[in-house]
Amino acid sequence: MKVILKKDVDKVGKAMEVISVADGFARNYLIPSELAVVATAGNIGTLDAARKTEARREEKKLKEARQLAKKIEKVPCTITAAVAEEEKLFGSVTAADIADFLKKEGFEIERSAIDLPEPIKQLGVYTVTVTLYKDESAKLKVWVVKDESK
Repeated sequence: MKVILKKDVDKVGKAMEVISVADGFARNYLIPSELAVVATAGNIGTLDAARKTEARREEKKLKEARQLAKKIEKVPCTITAAVAEEEKLFGSVTAADIADFLKKEGFEIERSAIDLPEPIKQLGVYTVTVTLYKDESAKLKVWVVKDESK
């Protein structure tokens, strides 16, 4: 029996896929659990419309992510930190610190989107990758400078 999956089903398929499964599996599990519908001509037409809508939505999100990436790359990110001997920091600069800086600049970026393999523990200039959407990311230059106020 051919069915259209409404949700991802482990070891069966992903949402919006037309798949062939055993009649009993479809009638006894997939359809009653609302994980799939029978692949009729009308349902396939609805699926095509949903795919087009999803493609437009994905394209819009990607376009917005590219614009945001351009804006983020223009932001000068300077973080001041207390310094011990030999230009080593007391503590470290983490992804959360960078996310807080970006928030002050008007960007709502989750700290999990900031790719910082390990915390920054020395003064200097670092390039940090900020993942915005799927494969779209921005390169943010982070300057870690000595806190002169102390």
